[in-house]
Amino acid sequence: MRLSDLLAELRSAAPELLVGGPSPLEVDPQVSAVVQDDRRVSPGALFVARRGERFDGHDHADAAVARGAVAVVGDRQEERLPASGRKVPYVRVVDAKRALPHLAAAFHGHPSRHLNVHGVTGTDGKTTTSFLLAHLLGSSFSTGLVSTAAVRLGDEVLQLEGHFTTPEAPEVQAYLARFTEAGATHAVLESSSHGFSQHRLDAVQYAVGVVTNLSPEHLDHHKTVEAYLEAKATLVRRARTAVLNVDDDHWPAFERAAREGGAKVVTYGTSEGADLRLLGVSPSSGALDLKLDVFGERRTARLPMVGRYNAWNAAGALAAARIAGLDLDAALQALDGFAGVPGRMQVVTTGPFTVIVDFAHTPPALTKALEATRRPGSRTIVVIGSAGERDPGKRGPLGAAATEGADVAVFTEEDSRSEPVQQILAAMAAGAESKGGVRGVTYHLEPDRERAIALAYELAAPGDVVVLAGKGHEATLERDGETLPWDEAALARSLLPGAGA
Repeated sequence: MRLSDLLAELRSAAPELLVGGPSPLEVDPQVSAVVQDDRRVSPGALFVARRGERFDGHDHADAAVARGAVAVVGDRQEERLPASGRKVPYVRVVDAKRALPHLAAAFHGHPSRHLNVHGVTGTDGKTTTSFLLAHLLGSSFSTGLVSTAAVRLGDEVLQLEGHFTTPEAPEVQAYLARFTEAGATHAVLESSSHGFSQHRLDAVQYAVGVVTNLSPEHLDHHKTVEAYLEAKATLVRRARTAVLNVDDDHWPAFERAAREGGAKVVTYGTSEGADLRLLGVSPSSGALDLKLDVFGERRTARLPMVGRYNAWNAAGALAAARIAGLDLDAALQALDGFAGVPGRMQVVTTGPFTVIVDFAHTPPALTKALEATRRPGSRTIVVIGSAGERDPGKRGPLGAAATEGADVAVFTEEDSRSEPVQQILAAMAAGAESKGGVRGVTYHLEPDRERAIALAYELAAPGDVVVLAGKGHEATLERDGETLPWDEAALARSLLPGAGA
């Protein structure tokens, strides 16, 4: 695709962003990729120099051109670019971050226009709901999935890098394009507040938007709960149909946003009048037995997951699948065959004590996870940390939730990055002590995560439940300037008594 074609597409999608054309105007290179990371530039790429929270892409224009970029898009004046950045056509825009998704979508042929894209957002449960919805849709339609835990096209697992809930705009569009090229008709896109506030999802057309719930999270980025809600509400403003959890306190705000955007509103939950109503949720031998009223049809269903809260995730997914035209009996049969989500209530072993790996990393999610795993007559031991350089306000509440929900807590690292782990653990310990926690008795501090898991095993007796919370599916651990490969479930398995024999 020529640079001029991309600019014409940008002018059509967001004319307010263009300041001028390429300079010199007679140069119109062929573009082979649209990238925003100079390290990913290959010969023929268009480099979009966006500004981030800590880095400015304009400062890397030299490196991008040296790697073969044939043009640069940015929002600095041209004379303020590095010298090499001025040797190729430069297109100045009002905001490079906002221009990036439209350029990426244009390069890939606007793939979301050819898919029924189902977005899922919320503080907790969005990954499980995304997997459930992709599973249900996949029983009748060719379906792709982009989520925190994996990118999949049918049964094929594609690569997902980093800890992003939502990948950067070029990667989002590339995944959607891959889905359409393979003949997919539907896609499920886990859509985070960062994805909306940082414009990664600006060029995605949504057919359906599902909201799970909302509680304070990522306030280091959004600053206020109101701004956080506003970012997530972007989904239902842009979707044709909004699927909302009426049992969540914030659902009226999402309903208003959906109505403002002209979306049809569909509701789910236990409240009377919900379009898909949960009439009963009963734990049953590693599963949940559900009684449902699905748009006026009474049904029973089996969900092979533990944790009552997963009934709400299933209800949201089922409502969205019915909107997509999935036959109800086929959907319920597919629900019974759901294989689960990596790192979400993942059972590693059941003896001599039970070990469960779960991604719960917010206070509400941890509370729900510990409630779901508690067994009469057994103790619950939790290993939990809190990320460095991220949302320090949740560290105390996490410590409190661990103390209230478990018999023993081991506080440890979780992607501490450049922040001292002891500083993070001190805040978690303060939260534990606010709920009566006693160091060395009901909580322990162990900065090294592997040793923390080993300590939890030493403390566990036969029949106890050990919950390893916070890392879940993540494949790396970020610690003091280095990124280590990580597989929580595999590590948990290797540390079990007798595993090395």
